[in-house]
Formats: sequence, C-alpha cells, structure tokens
Amino acid sequence: MRIAMIGQKGFDVGEHGGGVERHVIELATRMGHLGHEVTVYTRQSVPQALPQGVTLQYLPSIQTKNLETVSHTLLATLHAMRQRYDIIHYHGVGPATFAWIPRLFARHSRVVVTFHSRDRFHAKWGKFARAYLTLGEWAAAWFPHVTITVSHVIAVYVRTVLKHQVVYIPNGALVRSVTQTQELEALHLSPKHYLLSVSRLVPHKGQHYLIEAFQQLQRTEPDLVAEFSLVIVGAETYGAEYQSQLSRLAQGNPKIRFLGFQDGEVLDQLFAHARLFVHASEFEGLPVVVLEAMSFGLPVLVSDIPENIEAIHHAGFSFASEQVPDLVQTLSSLLHHPERLDAAGEQARSVINTFFNWDTITEETLTTYRSIRH
Repeated sequence: MRIAMIGQKGFDVGEHGGGVERHVIELATRMGHLGHEVTVYTRQSVPQALPQGVTLQYLPSIQTKNLETVSHTLLATLHAMRQRYDIIHYHGVGPATFAWIPRLFARHSRVVVTFHSRDRFHAKWGKFARAYLTLGEWAAAWFPHVTITVSHVIAVYVRTVLKHQVVYIPNGALVRSVTQTQELEALHLSPKHYLLSVSRLVPHKGQHYLIEAFQQLQRTEPDLVAEFSLVIVGAETYGAEYQSQLSRLAQGNPKIRFLGFQDGEVLDQLFAHARLFVHASEFEGLPVVVLEAMSFGLPVLVSDIPENIEAIHHAGFSFASEQVPDLVQTLSSLLHHPERLDAAGEQARSVINTFFNWDTITEETLTTYRSIRH
C-alpha cells in the first residue's frame, strides 16, 4: 500500500516532539520494512537517514503556536490528494479538521484519523484554539472512513459523546535492557539515586507538582531523600514562561536537575538507571513516555487520570492528580519500601511485551487499512 502520514511535526521526536511523533516513527518504520511505501509529511527540513520504504515530504508552515499545525496540514492535504495514496492517515484532532477534503475530492484514497488526545484541555490553548480543537474531536469521529483511538478512555468518549464507532489500537514501546552508565557519570548521576521525569515542559505535564512534592519531602524526611536527586528532562515549548516558573519553584536547589532535551544513549541510560519514574500530568491520550519508562523495567508513579491508569495496567503506582500532599505521601511510602519498586519494574516489562508491542500495533493498523479498502 501507498500510505501518507499527516499531522506529526516530523520523523524525529526532537526537542518539541512527543507521543504523536514517536507513534508515527514506529508505525512508518515497520510498515516500510513490510514492503509498504510510507510518506511522512514533515515541518522539519533537516535531512536524515531513513528506514526502508519511508520517504519524507517537507512542506513549510506558519511558525506560530496557533497556526503551525493548521497551515502545514492544509498544504500536506492538498499535496497528498495529487499523489493517489491508498491511505491518507491524519494524526491528532487538529489535523482531523482537514480530513473531509480528501474524503470528498480524492475518492481513490481511504482516510484514517488517529485520535491521540483531547488536546483542548491542555493549558497552553486559548479560547479560540479550544473551540477549534473541540470541532477537531467531532471531525476525528465523523470525517474519516475509520477512526482509531490510542486509549479505551478516548474510545468510550467517542462512542458515547460523539456517537461514532472507533477501532482501539494503543501506543506502544519496546522492551529494552541498558547496562552502560558512562552518560550518567558525565552528568554526575549515580544509578538508582535519582527520580526521573521526562516530557515537554508545558503546564499540563505537571512538573510543578513534582518539584513541590520533592521539596516537601526534603523538609519533612531529609534522611529519606538525602541520597536522591530529582532529574527533569524536557524542552520548553512555545516560550520560556513555564521553564522560568519551574526554575523559581526549584529555588536553586542543587538536588533538582534540569537537563533540557535529551535523546539517544543519554536518555536510554537515564531511563534504565532511575529509581522511579514520575509522571504528574493533568491530561493525556495514552502516554508514550510512561510506556517507554516501563519498557526499561523502571517502576512508574503516575497521576490517577484514567489515561495514565490505563497505561500502567496495574504494574505501577498512582497518586491523586494535582494533589501535592498525596504525591508526597506516595513518594514517601515507595522510597521506604524499595522492594515494591523492584517488583513493579519487573512487572512493567511483562505488561509492555503483552499489551503494548509495536509489531502487533503495526499489524493491527494495517489490518484496519485493509478493512476499508474494499
């Protein structure tokens, strides 16, 4: 099949990418190896080595928070309609608003939308953007030939509120084993002596709750956390306001480390050797970063929003979302009982292998494509 992917920033998670970009990379790579021709529309013009069967199509965009995705998706849609793809696959509810165009004017193609997240709840959006993303949710359900959701939570929402059927295909991860520690040593970190948070630095990811909780633990149980650092990995997005807020909260605390954007071997070693991964987000689709942490056998502690609970699949721990006192209490309990962390890490690998395997996810996506081609 000839397949187009539209809506992602590019074929690289990069400083400003996230779960959608990771999702597209993993799917496109595997589809290409299986003999399909996959074109990934990208806003990034940096040349890079590509896997078999994958082509990048760079198109420009208007570089503002509200117009970047919209402008790029429109251009990508108009370009894709002339290429006679078998499948035009939109990723995200914002890009989904353009799915009606090929549905009406490129009838040789079949249109798919993956509903990754209810983006309108993200704190960075203003009133107009929230209204547009609300329209995008409806468009994601009703414009394409088939809608895929990455979580059961979103699937229930689409079926009950938007009154449309969907196919559930989750995000995924790959079980990893990393023993090297040279990158940690360069960062002056010791294995099992730091707590880890990895995500873009945007308010709805909740890093401010984690910083407040860590500092409270330092005050109330200094002996317990004396050996630990809090490591926050992630790049700021659309301005430095939130990064500045986090820096003020940290108050120059040397035990709170901001490492900025990291990838490759550095990020792998950070995942592999942390004592605990903490994800305090307020809103998610199905958090790829939590699955990636679990794939390294890293125990995870997440806010108890339904999407996070679905991701950990009974193999991790949770605290009341946006509640710093409960996060403090849960961190204290887990650090006092390291055997619980070790058991959860082992269970996490099994969950990834069983429920969130990218090879299975790719085959399920291709099966969905085939189901609408006839």
